[in-house]
Amino acid sequence: MCDNGWDGRQPLALHRVSLLEYMFLAASSLFVIVDPLATVPAFLAMTPTDTPEARIRTARVACCITAGVLICFAAAGKWIFKVLGLTMPAFEIAASVVLLLVALDMLRAQRSRVHETSEETAAGVEKTDIAVTPLAIPMLAGPGAISTAILLQNQAAKMGSHTALYIVALYVCILAVCLASYLILRLSARGARWLSPIAMNITVRIMGLLLAAVAIQFMLNALKQLNSGWLPGAG
Repeated sequence: MCDNGWDGRQPLALHRVSLLEYMFLAASSLFVIVDPLATVPAFLAMTPTDTPEARIRTARVACCITAGVLICFAAAGKWIFKVLGLTMPAFEIAASVVLLLVALDMLRAQRSRVHETSEETAAGVEKTDIAVTPLAIPMLAGPGAISTAILLQNQAAKMGSHTALYIVALYVCILAVCLASYLILRLSARGARWLSPIAMNITVRIMGLLLAAVAIQFMLNALKQLNSGWLPGAG
C-alpha cells in the first residue's frame, strides 16, 4: 500500500523546464500573488501618522518575515501533507482554485479577500506595529502566496539530480520577490503620488490574467498526475 503518494515514487514525468524557465515561472507567479503594488494603498492607510523612516522600517521587517514564512512553508510543505494524510495532487487542485479566485478578483481590479479582509485592514489602522500582522501575514504572505511556494517546491522536487539546484533557485526567487516588494513599499513611504489609479488597474488586470494561466497550469499538472494513477492506495 502507498503512504498517500509519499512512498518515494514519482508520477508520470511532466514537461521538464530549464532552470531559467523555472526561475521565470517562480519569480513571476510569486510576484503576482504577493502583489506588493496592490498592498501600497492599505500600507499607507494603516500608517497615517508614521514618518517615512518608520514606514520604511515597517516594510523591511514585513518583507523579511514574508521571505521567512514562504521559505519555511515551501520546505516543510511535503511533511505537513504527510502528517495530515494529504496528497500533492489534492493540494495542487485546491491551491489552483484559490489562485484562480484571486486572479478573477484581479481581473476585476479588486483586492481579493484571500489576501486580507476589510476588517483586517481596519484593525491594522488601530495597531501600533503592523509589520507582522496584517502586513506580512496575510497581506504579503497570504494563503495564495504560501500555496504557490509549496507548489513550486513540488515542481523543483521532480527535477531528478538537479532537484537541489532548482530548490535553491526557488529560494532565490522568493528572496528576490520580497526584495522587490520592499523596494516598492519603500518607494511609497513618502506617499504614492507616482501610483496612477488607471495604470495600477491596468497592471493588476494583466497580472491577474497571468495568475489565472498559472493556476490553470497547476491544475492541469495535478490532473496529469491523477491520470497516471498516483492516487492514495494505488498499488
